Amino acid sequence: MQPTEQSREKGLKTGALGLVSSVVIGVASTAPAYSLAATLFFVVAAVGLKSPLIAVLAFVPMLLCSIGFSELNKADPDCGTTFIWGTRAFSPAIGWAGGFATVAADILVMGSLAQVAGQYLFFLVQGPDSSIGANASGGWVLLVGLLWIAAMTYICYRGIEVSARFQRVLLTIEVVMLMAMSVTALVRVFFSSPPGSLHPSLGWFSPTHLPLSAFVSGIILMLFIYWGWDTALSVNEETADKSRIPGKAGIISTVLLLFTYAIVILAVQSFAGVGGKGVGLTNPDHQFDVLSVTGSAIFGNSGVGTVLSRLLILMVLSSAAASTQTTILPAARTTLSMAAYRALPQQFAKISPRYLTPTVSTVVVGVAAAALYIPLNYISGGNPIADAVSAIGLYIAFYYGLTAFSCAWYYRSTLTDSARNLWMRGVLPVLGGVIMYAAGIYSLQSDWVASNSYTTWTVPGLHWQIGGIFIIAALAALAGVASFVYMRVSAPAFFRRQTLSTTSAMRIPELEL
Repeated sequence: MQPTEQSREKGLKTGALGLVSSVVIGVASTAPAYSLAATLFFVVAAVGLKSPLIAVLAFVPMLLCSIGFSELNKADPDCGTTFIWGTRAFSPAIGWAGGFATVAADILVMGSLAQVAGQYLFFLVQGPDSSIGANASGGWVLLVGLLWIAAMTYICYRGIEVSARFQRVLLTIEVVMLMAMSVTALVRVFFSSPPGSLHPSLGWFSPTHLPLSAFVSGIILMLFIYWGWDTALSVNEETADKSRIPGKAGIISTVLLLFTYAIVILAVQSFAGVGGKGVGLTNPDHQFDVLSVTGSAIFGNSGVGTVLSRLLILMVLSSAAASTQTTILPAARTTLSMAAYRALPQQFAKISPRYLTPTVSTVVVGVAAAALYIPLNYISGGNPIADAVSAIGLYIAFYYGLTAFSCAWYYRSTLTDSARNLWMRGVLPVLGGVIMYAAGIYSLQSDWVASNSYTTWTVPGLHWQIGGIFIIAALAALAGVASFVYMRVSAPAFFRRQTLSTTSAMRIPELEL
């Protein structure tokens, strides 16, 4: 039997979360409403009526990877997740790269979440025609976005239980409104057949007549929509029965997301159709905000409809808020774990003696996100923010795939002990990892093409145009390489495996405040 690894004690509040709270955090981290609003246009533009099929198929690699996360968590429930599991399975260098990829993805997406939160706050207060909210890169939206990051950072610092309670409220608003919109849309389709609407068809779930390039593009886009459920495992050290509940919560989160996305996409596509005019899902005027426009049409302009439309705006706002908060949580806990094992400067391992949460890690993640958001907001009219969101696809594929492969390699000596071990610890996670890496490789070559990005850069003298997505991903990778070299030279103990232990838990009281 594979020995259970013992994590370093970090001073986090143990037993603070149960299964329900963990699932809430896992689902809220994906920000279903925000993700659909920002991505559904591009999915439909790629695959047309097959978007419900893509939603179902993209679930498969996520489920397979979540199984790998769950199995590794049983052996080593460490809040560093991919970082420490990659280290134990392969090497400190590979584990460090996985940890950096986790943090990089979280920080890169934060600007978009803050921007959406800023816009929708003005839409909520001034109405959907707000000129301030419509100016995504305007100063007022930027200010509110920065204040939003600061507020979510404070809530994360204030305590995991406060964060979990806040998430329950936000997720309740989100799910209730998504289901209300879906049911209303389907009722109107079947009883009044609005212009442009389509009756649901089983053909929407068939892969026939779908080009391979469109299929792959749709899957990659949909993988982003599912990303985030692993936050449920990042808070494992603060969860009751930490070796069992976090893994179960991660798997449950992916299943709940499947049902949510399948129902909403089916309903919205049925009501709006896939045309390029009006509320059609491929209307370029609504490419960054499909849900609010379609939702307003679904609910209508009557008194009740106006109220529901405002609640729909509140839904997207709460979704962005929830995801901002739950994006800070895993990034802060990953850097906390890396510091506890001396893979980052020891200051990152400091814990609040009052709230039992990471102090330096939480604040640094929030500051880094804000510091990146500001320049991206002013360059090329804020278009790099959209490119940054696309750039994280490479990092998601890398660290999800790495975790899946780590599961199979870590348990390699026990895979033949039972059929259950072979499938749950070997075959299924590896299959998930292969799909993730294939998607990442395709994404990498696609990101190089300038026409696929909102911003481009021409190489002086060579006249090569490189897409902004590739540039942002490459710059983030260079920052990772520089950080890796610095830590490898200044603190080599981790890279020599001198800070790891498989026999006893080690406490580091000197790293706490």
